[in-house]
Amino acid sequence: MKILVTGGGGFLGQALCRGLRARGHDVVSFNRGHYDALDAIGVAQVQGDLASRDAVIAAAQGCTAIFHNAAKAGAWGSYDSYHQANVVGTRNVIDACRAQGIGKLVYTSTPSVTHRATHPVEGGSADTVPYGEHLKAPYAATKLIAEKLVLAANDAVLATVALRPRLIWGVGDNQLLPRLVERARAGRLRFVGDGHNRIDTTYIDNAAQAHFAAFDHLAPGARCAGRAYFISNGEPRSVREIVNGLLQAAGAPAVDKTIPFAVAYAAGMFCEGLWHALPLKGEPPMTRFLAEQLSTTHWYDMAPARRDFGYVPTVTIDEGLARLAAACRVEEKPVTK
Repeated sequence: MKILVTGGGGFLGQALCRGLRARGHDVVSFNRGHYDALDAIGVAQVQGDLASRDAVIAAAQGCTAIFHNAAKAGAWGSYDSYHQANVVGTRNVIDACRAQGIGKLVYTSTPSVTHRATHPVEGGSADTVPYGEHLKAPYAATKLIAEKLVLAANDAVLATVALRPRLIWGVGDNQLLPRLVERARAGRLRFVGDGHNRIDTTYIDNAAQAHFAAFDHLAPGARCAGRAYFISNGEPRSVREIVNGLLQAAGAPAVDKTIPFAVAYAAGMFCEGLWHALPLKGEPPMTRFLAEQLSTTHWYDMAPARRDFGYVPTVTIDEGLARLAAACRVEEKPVTK
């Protein structure tokens, strides 16, 4: 098959491209930039903006499926910038499927679409956990709209599925881990609350595997068609254990300090006001949404994904941490001449 991957240059995007190439597919990646890593594995690249309908439709020419992984993520930015990338972009991907006669669309969503302030989720599934309301973060709000668009597009011609991987980490991560390490080494990392709230996470290989399993089962009328699924390792652990496990793998100091939720929430509200008023560059160190996410229990039931498309994680958290530690040691090893 010829398959289009949006955002193929990102962390999950590259894993999807590698896996699809290993399965013998021709892959085209639609990116804002150009990535040598994709060239190295034989992925064709098209540069463009998701908000450009014509560009997305042109990139999908000759494809039989789309993995729509690209999105504007992060904790800060104008609502319009998120809406253009996540809502308009997703609508354009759906239009591309219609225009090019594409029959499969696998969409990368997020558990954040179900965020409800400090309401914990313990073993919930997409059937039992409702969408969030009054979402404070434009990322979550726009991803919610986009997911609904994808699921509503499912019909007898186009089969769609939405996957919600929780907190992806692992070898090759250039976002989450570097930020944790930087803050830990600077002494600026704190747990919101006591850090004992349990959360799900997803090792990168498992996140990609879930996408491939859903793709293999996806077809008009399939059990997974038109549905959303939480994806994780299925090994809920405390935030404290996860964060310090990642820091240890990277050779960074462990974190023990905490900040009360009320203080973090107030700091988030203050930072949001300050960033709006000035405005300041970059993301604020804390937001109300981030304070809620970091202090609340979130773990999910993998049974629906296992039942409907056979998703069973193959890399445990402990094995993933060992792989990450080995990769970090290689990166830190001095080059000798």
